[in-house]
Amino acid sequence: MKIILGITGASGAPYAVDFLRRSRADVCTLVSGWGEKLLAEEAEGAAEVRQLSKACFFDQQLDAPPASGSNVFDVMVILPCTISTLAKIAGGVADTLVTRTAAVALKEQRRLVLCLRETPLSAVSLESALKLSRLGVTIMPACPPFYGSPESADDLVRAFVDKVFRVIGRPDDAGPGWKNEELT
Repeated sequence: MKIILGITGASGAPYAVDFLRRSRADVCTLVSGWGEKLLAEEAEGAAEVRQLSKACFFDQQLDAPPASGSNVFDVMVILPCTISTLAKIAGGVADTLVTRTAAVALKEQRRLVLCLRETPLSAVSLESALKLSRLGVTIMPACPPFYGSPESADDLVRAFVDKVFRVIGRPDDAGPGWKNEELT
């Protein structure tokens, strides 16, 4: 499975880094300008992201391979995703590498998952999310579960990233789920 991971400027860099550390798939990472600042503030910077990614591009690189529909990928996950990024995607604005690649995902009918990290959500944001959801985009607010009795912030990050792995069809990359996960 080929995955595109977009990192934007909403707080939540540990989610993206954990996703990269644990994914066994080929991950190409796209980092927005604010995402780069976020990585510097909340993680060890973009160096680890570059190291963990099969390829890493920055928002100004609109000529990068993911910006083209002829570059095939299976799923794009934007983690964390700002409301501004969601709004641009919903409005068809493709002025950065992250939003251009999301536009490619939509036009090529590829899987697109937006992990929003901002709250509260205005009516405008909710309408944009609804519009995208109706187009088949998965909207996943970064709401880590507490049912696993987390003992640390890392446990919360891991639990949410596990949910993302399951949603994109990579359950083997996820840790154990809820104790009653099996259907009987």
